[in-house]
This record gives sequence, structure tokens and C-alpha cells, in this order.
Amino acid sequence: MDVPFDISPEKRAGKLHFIYRQLFVKTQPLSQHDASLEGKRAVVTGSNCGLGLETARQLLQLGVSVVLAVRDQGKGEDARRQLCAGRPLLADRIEVWELDLSSYDSIASFVGRVRDSPAIVDIAVLNAGVFNCHESFASTGYEEDVQVNYLSNALLTLMLLPVLEQQRSVGRRSPARIVWVTSDTAAWASFQERASEPLLPAFRQPMPKWDMSDRYGTSKLLGQLFLTELARHTQSRKVMLLCANPGLCHGSGLGRQADGWLRLAYNAGTRLLGRSCDLGARPILHAAALLDEKAHGQYDAPIVYTPEGQSIAKRLHEETLSELSLVQNAHPEKTPADPAGSAVERVAD
Repeated sequence: MDVPFDISPEKRAGKLHFIYRQLFVKTQPLSQHDASLEGKRAVVTGSNCGLGLETARQLLQLGVSVVLAVRDQGKGEDARRQLCAGRPLLADRIEVWELDLSSYDSIASFVGRVRDSPAIVDIAVLNAGVFNCHESFASTGYEEDVQVNYLSNALLTLMLLPVLEQQRSVGRRSPARIVWVTSDTAAWASFQERASEPLLPAFRQPMPKWDMSDRYGTSKLLGQLFLTELARHTQSRKVMLLCANPGLCHGSGLGRQADGWLRLAYNAGTRLLGRSCDLGARPILHAAALLDEKAHGQYDAPIVYTPEGQSIAKRLHEETLSELSLVQNAHPEKTPADPAGSAVERVAD
């Protein structure tokens, strides 16, 4: 796999380079001269606060209409009012749609709404996620970080793909973009489950000793591995699959579950090294607007570029398609008719 970076993944993913980037590297803001986004439409998940809200704000400034995809409709309406404050003309360019990533039915309903909407979606920013302080398991049996940050976003991507592709078959439009918001912690995860056969069931078991940072990082790494393989089966001229790393940001809301000394430590760390959400949203905007096809399916957790990582990515891709095909087949009405089979099966071909 080619590496589209000016330094090695090992160096870029190191903790010293992370600190350097946090303190000294600032992605430049986009202007309307940098990217032609006027009149486009974006979906941003987890957009009622933090990075998602700021990403929506910056997209609106570039002329994009935005769907705030949120779990709580009331909080979404509050976010809409914040975005419209002092700019009432924005009201017609902001919609609030319900999306609960802990529910496969909610994901399917959301994608059905995207499909049935008369306006085409050009950008989907998958920002919503969880960072659990205590180990807990979703109704599917998977640990919640892995369920929400990985499996649910994988399902959302797989169900969106045929919808976005079909929308591009009508008229000559630039490729749609699906942007996964990822994390430096993916490169630091121990990923002790890598040798498990099969792989996914390992995440139904409690960790020998709960490590919240390692589990969160692993959930993000799974997303990177899956996306690199899925990109091989996806035509980038129709839909580009991208990762964006905002870095550590204060005010993101990611550490909202922390309490006691954990909250103090998290707040101290984000204040010492954290960027503002304004700065953190800029790499997301670059992925949503500027990155070219060389970035399709790419990211820099070092394992992604090794033979071991590529083998794991293929295995994870196959297991994920198998796991989620049951959900996809339960909601055939939510994606376009496809003579080659369901969206999940088609991507696997």
C-alpha cells in the first residue's frame, strides 16, 4: 500500500510527533476560494455540540446546507438555534434529523430518509462516538465503544454507499465523500485481539483488565483497518472514503462520562495539550472538501501499512460484512434496488 505522507507512518503516529502537532501545527482554515462547496449538502453526525457542531458551523460558512444528525432531537434544535444566532437566513439551510448509533433500526431509518430526500447528499461526516470510562456492553453483545465507534459507523457507511452512488448516477456530479473522524489513539492501541479467530467475537468478552484509552483507541483502529479494505471495493470517482484526525480538543465533549479524578485529569490534559474545536474541525473540513483520490481509504496508524495489518483488514472486512448483512437484509427498503444484491453483498464482490 502506498503511503501518501511526507514522513513515515511510524514517525507521524509517535507520541512525540503528536505533542508537536498539538502545540505547533495549525491546519489553515478553508475559504470559498479554496474549495467550491456552495450549494452542496452535508450530513454531520453528533453535531449538537463540540467538534460536530463546529464542523457544521464551518460548513455553513462555506455555503453548504447541513443536516444535523443527532440522537436527541431537542438538543439538535438547540444546536440549530445556536448556528442561526444573528444569522436568521441560515435557518433554511439547517435540518435536524434523528440518528441513534446505538440502534440499527435508527440507522436504517436515517439512511432511508437520505434516500427519499429530494436533495442530494454530497458529504457525510461521521463524527459521533463514545469514550466509555467504564466497561459496558450494547444490546448487540459488543462492547459499547466498539459497537458505536466501529460497527454502527460501518453499517451507516455500508448503507449510505449505494444511496450516494445512485445519487451520482443522475447528472454529472463530483464524488461524494464519507469522512470518518478518527484519533491518534488508534496508533497507540495494544490491539491484543488481533490474533483472535474469528476477530469480532473477541469484543463481546470483557477485557482482562479494563483500559478505557486502549479500548477507545482499538475501536478507532478497527475503523481505519476496515476503511482501507472497503476503499479497495469502492469506486473513488463516485464515493471517496476518508479519515480525518482533529487531534485532542478541549470542549469536544468526548470526556463527558468522566467523573472524580478522571474528569480532573482529562480536563487538565485537554487544557494543557488540547486544541480548540475551531482548530480541530479544520482537518475534517479539508477531508470533506480538498483531499484528492490519493487519500481514498488512507490513514497513518502504522499497522495499517504492514502485511499483518493488511491481512487483518481483509479478515475484519469479511467478518463485518457478514455480521452486518443480517441487519442490511432486514431493511431492504432503506437502500436502492440493486440487481447484484444488497449493498453489503455488492461491496464485497
